[in-house]
Amino acid sequence: MLLESVDTRETPIRILLIEDDDEIADRLVAGLARAGFTVERADNGADGYAMGLDDTYAAAILDLGLPQMQGLDVLKRWRASDRKLPVLILSARGTWAEKVDGLNAGADDYITKPFHIPEVAARLKALIRRASGIASPVLSHGGISLDTTSNRVCQNGESIELTARELKMLTYFMHRIGRIVSQAELVDHLYALEDSRESNTIEVYISRLRRKLGADVITTVRGLGYRMD
Repeated sequence: MLLESVDTRETPIRILLIEDDDEIADRLVAGLARAGFTVERADNGADGYAMGLDDTYAAAILDLGLPQMQGLDVLKRWRASDRKLPVLILSARGTWAEKVDGLNAGADDYITKPFHIPEVAARLKALIRRASGIASPVLSHGGISLDTTSNRVCQNGESIELTARELKMLTYFMHRIGRIVSQAELVDHLYALEDSRESNTIEVYISRLRRKLGADVITTVRGLGYRMD
């Protein structure tokens, strides 16, 4: 099955979507069209793999749980054949081990479901910029800038000193502007490969970031987690 949406306001960027859930696919096609993408869809892994051999796509969004051929197998076959198409995995499989498997198989980025269209669009544009050799290492939002190369943080031009954990948490939030991030997700990120995980320290790091960057920089969403608006 093939769906196509075109945003006529600007030259669209051609994206391959491999997703078997019709509702999710329709949402992505419509939302990404508004962000300037043309989305062509395959609803199974075998068709998606074949379509991805076309070198006119700027990037691909790949689900993992697919009929006919699993998403990881699609990705591994592309990489084995030296297909360098930027790939964003979009999956309900969100444990840190599954993310590591996806990245090790050759994915360029990984977003877990549920998702927000603006974040997907921003991640795609970042992947395409990197593939074109023009990526900026600086994340910016609300007067805060974070240089991911030098790990330097500034707010309104003034340098802010952060610890390694604080920096790691801020980077995670700045890649997910507007999205609710659960405490469990933050624990997985901060202590990804460590045996000892301290969920009770998450609020400590949130408080430190608020103290250094402003009380309203990260909002608590009661019962759900935190959000950088």
